[in-house]
Amino acid sequence: MATHPITKLNVSTTNDEEEILAANGYQLINSDLNEGTGKNRVFLWYKKECGLKPVTRIQVSFNDNMKSGLADAGYELVERDLNRGAGGDPIFLWYFYGNTESDIPIVNLEISKNAKEEPALLKDGWERLGCDLNRKAGGNYIYLWVKREKPSYICEITATVDFSSDKQKFDLGFTRVDEDTNRDAGGNYVFFWYRRSTDKSKALTALNVSVSFQESIKLQNEDFKKLSVNLNSGAGGNDVYAWYLNEGCESQISNMVLLINPNAWIVYQKAGINFIDKNLNEGNKGKKMYLAYQ
Repeated sequence: MATHPITKLNVSTTNDEEEILAANGYQLINSDLNEGTGKNRVFLWYKKECGLKPVTRIQVSFNDNMKSGLADAGYELVERDLNRGAGGDPIFLWYFYGNTESDIPIVNLEISKNAKEEPALLKDGWERLGCDLNRKAGGNYIYLWVKREKPSYICEITATVDFSSDKQKFDLGFTRVDEDTNRDAGGNYVFFWYRRSTDKSKALTALNVSVSFQESIKLQNEDFKKLSVNLNSGAGGNDVYAWYLNEGCESQISNMVLLINPNAWIVYQKAGINFIDKNLNEGNKGKKMYLAYQ
């Protein structure tokens, strides 16, 4: 039987909501999104309905500034805070029915609660959303993963230092990596974005990061192309830039992840995932984070 795409998402934060969603044909993902906080249970639900448009992108917002671009671009908001009762940031899910080249139907969802689970999912073609669903609530690092109808590759990356172009980026088919690279460092909200394609020949082939002028020169000499946005924008510390290669066919990048969970740094390296050992908050007091890709 063909794997049908997901057509709707929902969230329950009470027993009554669980019963209502079950009665309305939603399927439960049996994984508490508040795990480790000791607070009330929060569950994700989905529907697969024949003949309806497939969900092609899922985003997360953790502050009000992140919401306007999503709303303006036509994303559907699930009006349930995933951190309900647990403190932390108010976290909301958004989903979208798109028709750009980057909108490949989502057919399956998975939740990870432990860094050790992540490399296997990445290697199996799952794509991880950027935001820890327990963001600033304590508890486990919890991530939502999506599986698409067919294999796809990252064909373009960019970064932003404010929210003014969010709608335009979403309209063009970009997915935002929903974690601020300046987290806890002050300065601008800086986000990575990427676009996907099923065409292998368009895929990026390598990523890298520079945290000094010397590293910039070295990457330039290796034909890497540089994103214009300083990932430390407004936060002080080193100038930090992301670089990419889109030549050669030795490898195609299918996924990139921003790693803020210290347990993940070693786990990813031991699993043979490409781990870029450059702290994106080099030189300031922001949260240490690293890029990895597969």
